[in-house]
Amino acid sequence: MPELPEVETVVRGLREPLVGRRITAMWHDWDRSIHSPAPDEFAARVAGQLVGSLGRRGKYILIHLEHDTLVIHLKMSGRLYVSAAGARHEADRWVHVRFDLDLGQQLRFSDVRKFGRVYLTNDVTALLSHLGPEPLGDNFTKAGFREGLRGRKLAIKARLLQQEFVAGVGNIYADEALFRAGIHPDRPAETLTENEATRLHGTLREALQTGIEHEGASINWYRKPDGKKGQSQNHFFVYGRPEQPCLHCGAQINKIRVAQRGTHFCPNCQPEAPGRAGNR
Repeated sequence: MPELPEVETVVRGLREPLVGRRITAMWHDWDRSIHSPAPDEFAARVAGQLVGSLGRRGKYILIHLEHDTLVIHLKMSGRLYVSAAGARHEADRWVHVRFDLDLGQQLRFSDVRKFGRVYLTNDVTALLSHLGPEPLGDNFTKAGFREGLRGRKLAIKARLLQQEFVAGVGNIYADEALFRAGIHPDRPAETLTENEATRLHGTLREALQTGIEHEGASINWYRKPDGKKGQSQNHFFVYGRPEQPCLHCGAQINKIRVAQRGTHFCPNCQPEAPGRAGNR
């Protein structure tokens, strides 16, 4: 699933072709892609609105219109791109939502797995009220992060994946941040010392910034709006590298399951907490 760096890259890639364009119509062929409002109301409301700006909240893409905000969650396999109406692309076979634009352009939402969702709302704050702070924003403080770990017995990896705790972090960048911080992913969140929590706060930001710099990770379906791959996968320390040598110490990278997710770590750089083995 695309995480914060991938979604941020998509937003940046869509700004130039979308800002200033007017939506003239909406087409869809999979009702479940349209979360709210109902498809007929959605199509009637969005038509005629001008795109003013683009942003992101967690893993959600925000396309701010004149009267509403078009909110899109890519889920596992969603792709967004702008194309000339007559042009054809490989990803078109999985387009389930399309927005016709003026000047003969289209915004296409391709989604192989059909898990992606599109919303139209005039109250983004209410729609996304469940999300925690942005990890690259000023509201993501060291003190707040440490407080969010206190009394939490679940694994630190699992805690990082909870979107109400911190928005936008997923499997990839949680693994990378924990490696940078030298913390075992299965360690109970409440056992982190103040210094360890502070260190993880910083490495989480570092891992996400690195992901943005390399324009996201094209491991499965993710592609940038221009169709090209991101390069973050070529700069991972642990994610996707099971049984390969650690780039820091040479030990073999291990893969386990934490919170039902494949989890990568270095057993030497990220030692397991005593008594934790077998509790996954």
